[in-house]
Formats: sequence, C-alpha cells, structure tokens
Amino acid sequence: MGHRSRKYRDTVILIAGVLVVWWSLSAVFNGASNSEFFRLQQHMNSEIQSPSQAVRTSSFDWSSVSFRYPPGPLTPLPTGHQSHPLPVVQAKFQSEGSVTSNLREGRRREVREVFMGDWGAYKKYAWMKDALKPLSGGFQDQFSGWAATLVDSLDTLWIIGLREEFDEAVNAVANIDFGKSSSGRVNTFETNIRYLGGLMAAYDLSKREVLLVKAVELGDLLYGAFNTANRMPVDFIDFEVAKTGNGLTVEGSVVSASPGTISLELTRLSQLTGDMKYYDAISRVMDVFYEGQNKTRLPGLWPMMVSMSRQDVLYEYLPKTYALLGGHELKYKVMSIGFMEAAKKLLFRPMVPGNEDLLMPSSGWVAEDGNVYLDHETEHLGCFLGGTYALGGKLFKNKEYVDIGAKLTLGCVYGYQAFPTGMMPERINMVPCEDLDDCKWDQQRFDEEKGKRPEYREHLPLGFTTAKDPRYILRPEAIESVFIMYRITGDPVWQDLGWTMFTAVANGTKTERRTHAAVEDVTRDTKSLPQSDYMESFWLAETLKYFYLLFCPPDIVNLDEYVFNTEAHPFLRSQ
Repeated sequence: MGHRSRKYRDTVILIAGVLVVWWSLSAVFNGASNSEFFRLQQHMNSEIQSPSQAVRTSSFDWSSVSFRYPPGPLTPLPTGHQSHPLPVVQAKFQSEGSVTSNLREGRRREVREVFMGDWGAYKKYAWMKDALKPLSGGFQDQFSGWAATLVDSLDTLWIIGLREEFDEAVNAVANIDFGKSSSGRVNTFETNIRYLGGLMAAYDLSKREVLLVKAVELGDLLYGAFNTANRMPVDFIDFEVAKTGNGLTVEGSVVSASPGTISLELTRLSQLTGDMKYYDAISRVMDVFYEGQNKTRLPGLWPMMVSMSRQDVLYEYLPKTYALLGGHELKYKVMSIGFMEAAKKLLFRPMVPGNEDLLMPSSGWVAEDGNVYLDHETEHLGCFLGGTYALGGKLFKNKEYVDIGAKLTLGCVYGYQAFPTGMMPERINMVPCEDLDDCKWDQQRFDEEKGKRPEYREHLPLGFTTAKDPRYILRPEAIESVFIMYRITGDPVWQDLGWTMFTAVANGTKTERRTHAAVEDVTRDTKSLPQSDYMESFWLAETLKYFYLLFCPPDIVNLDEYVFNTEAHPFLRSQ
C-alpha cells in the first residue's frame, strides 16, 4: 500500500512539474507572439512567395588579392573577462492607455508617410543611384555608384514593415558590382558606415543570405584599406591600385582618429562570418589608440587638436563596440570612460534667456601649458554626444553620464526650438555661463559677447552670437540622442520634444515635388525657405528611422538586443 501511495504521489508531482513547465513556456511564447517586433518579424521574414533573384558575383574577387603587407597571426574575437551580463540599457516600459497609444500611432503613421513619399521619389527618379536630387528629380553618384540610398535604407524599409519594397530592394542589391566604381577613389569611412553597415543590419533583421554575401564582398574590398606598411587604414582606397595588392600609402592629411571609426562594422562582420581577419585589422588599430589615449595633450581624447564633432564616430563607437562584444573586451570600457571624463572639459552651459539648465559640446584646443580653451562653437554633428553619454552611463552604471547626456540632448533640442523655423543650423556660437550651477541671463554680457563676433546678425535669437553655417541638411544627430534618451528613461517628454522637431523638419524641408531637401538658411522664417537640390541618404537611413522608432512600441529594435552604428544601422548584440 505504501509503495502504491509513493508511486501515486510521484506521478502527481511529475504531472504538476510538466504543467508548470508548459505554463512557463506558454507564457514566454504567448508574450513573444503578442510582441509587435515578433509580428513584424513574421511579416517581413516569412517564406518568400516569389523566388529571390540569384546573387550576381562582383566582377572582381577582392578576397583573392595577395597583400604586400599581410597581417601575420590573427587576433580572435574576445570571449573572456565578462562574467555577468551587461547592465540593462532600456527602460522597463509600462503598458499604455488607449489615448496615449492612439496619439503615438498617429505620429508614427505620419513619419511613415514621409518616408514612403521620399522612397517613392527615389525609386522614380534615382533608382540604383547614390542619391536623389529632390528639387529637379535627378540623381547623383557620389559614393562609388553602388546605390547608396538603396543600401542605406534597407533596414528602414524592414523596420517600417514595407515587405514588397524590401523584397524589391534586396533583389536589387544582388546585382551590385563591387568590382567597379564610379570613382577612382573609394571613401573608406562612408563606404563602411553606409554600405557595409546597411547590408549587415538588414541581414541581422531579415537573415536574407544575399545581404551577407554582398557584405563579405564589400568587406574584402574595405579590408584592402589596411594593406599599408603600418597596417593603419587609408581614408581613400585607390580602387585600381588596391586590386594589385602592391600596398597603399596612408595619406599625410589623415585625421589621426579616423582609423578608429570603422571598429563596429568590422567587428560585426567577423561575428557574422567567423573570419577573424576583419576583427584582427581593427583590433590592432584600437590597440594603438588604447596605448596612446593618455599620452595626448588632453589625456583621454585624440588627437592634440580636439573637436567633439569632427571625431564623433571614434568616441561614439567606444561604448558601442564594448556592448557589441558583450563586454568581453575591457579596453573599450577603459577608453570609453577615459574619453567621457576628458570630454567634460569640452562641454559648456550656454547662457539663455529662460535660464534653462543645458549643456552644449564645443570645439577647442590645448595650449602648450596644458590648458583647454573653448571657442563655444557647436556643430549639429556634435549632437550625437548626448546619446553617447547616456548609453555609456547605462552600460557603466554611471548616473552622472546619463544626466550629462540628458542636458546635452536638451541643449540640441533648444537649438531647434530657438530658431523660427524649428530647425537647428549646422554651426552656432553661444555665450558660456561663468557658473555651471547658477547662470542667469545677463543682457549686458550678451551684448558684449555678440560684439566680439563679426558673424553676428541682428535677426538671430537671443543667446546665439553666430550661425556661421545656417543650413539644415536633414541631419539625424539630435533626434538620435532624443530617441536614445526616450528608450533609456521611458519618459514620454522625449516623444513630445521629438514630435515638435519632426513637424518643423518635415514641413520646413518639403519641396514642391513633396520630397524633402536640405535648407540653406534656417535662421530666417521666410515664406519659402531656400533649398539645395540634394537629399542625403541618411535622411531615410537615420533621421526618419529615429523619428519612426521614437513612436514605435519599445520592443522594436530593443537597445538591449541591438546596437546602432553611426548610420543608424542596428547590429545584433553578442549575448
């Protein structure tokens, strides 16, 4: 009798255990199936109804080049050091009510419509060309003629859920010939971030093999940039000389930090392919930066002449590469913290009429005596820094960095709000506060400071002593930081700020063709803003993508699962 009781009890326990496991798995899978990102994946990645076009192999095999300067033993991807998962980056979002949801979805639809209009114009007037001319309906090939806008926009098409357009674009990618170029010199940096980044991100999202095949072809071309005597990459690849393998010469005018601006993409390519040559190439470069970081006039930053806009990608990529590698390469953490500490000296609080507590990035220089001097000039490019500080603050558990990131982002948002068009110029100057903690508007001091600037114009808003470059060229850096701040904090105020920016930008850059173009002067609110006949590929790849993601449910491209390259291409993070 006792034996039967124990058997019965064991059976009940077993059934109960199975039910618990079944309930747990059901909860997980039901949660996944209720996720909008899961549904998006199902829509975009379900079995293709029509067969994909065969991949057209490029007319030159870049992997066959025999290098004059081979690398030697290859450095493998790191696998050690990090015993715990990286800290959570993205906020835990609460479920939203119907009113909030309807408002967000309405805004999201409007961003989608703008994207679709410009994508349609690209297809009509500039298909397979690098860039659309939005005023004349023409096109331009300035990035080797490999359809930069198409490749740059692949992952945006996927994220927005445009399945038919994405399939068409992927089939077009299959025909790109990386063995030919419309230019004799290939820009290493731009090719890396727009083309290679675009191909790999679209592959990470869709798993379409043609994208990885083409990424490897292009990666082998870019790998040729390292065929130099010191294994430092050239800024521009001489296309025909690179084919010979005889070696390239690093330009004398190369900015000293530029070799570090391709670390994220080459690291991801090694992760995807298992071929260590790409990671090895960039790892050797970053070792040089690591060894020299504290040997400059401003320890923590490169080079001796420093600017938080001209070297944006190098600094941006330090915490991002750390995240992409799952925290397994500690030198990226060391360099990240070193740069964020040093960069504080290049930040200033601007004196503004409303006394808002803002920060702005500045250019500057280091004198022989070691003192740092700022010119209090901010470039729109520098607006990336708010998101970088915030991301680093979460990765390294440093609240001060997150707070700095918020103030920097608010500073750039102010740069939009202060001008009558609602758009921030390319380059501005402001008056620095003498005290970061207590800064009240001082009209007399402002008048004195504006008198020192020959570029001052009477129509500029109070607080701005120049708008040296009054253009807005569809740039993404400010909305990028707004998006990151929203995902990191979960505070909907960032969505509201972003929406105000979007409406101003979408309306102010609209053309008679209902496309969007760069504006030559955003400091004057005229009935018809002067425009340039050019639409950068990053308008579709970055600016509109960040606006769209700002109004998406936060599970779509979660910051704990993906890391964005500097062209807003999301790479799947190593776990």
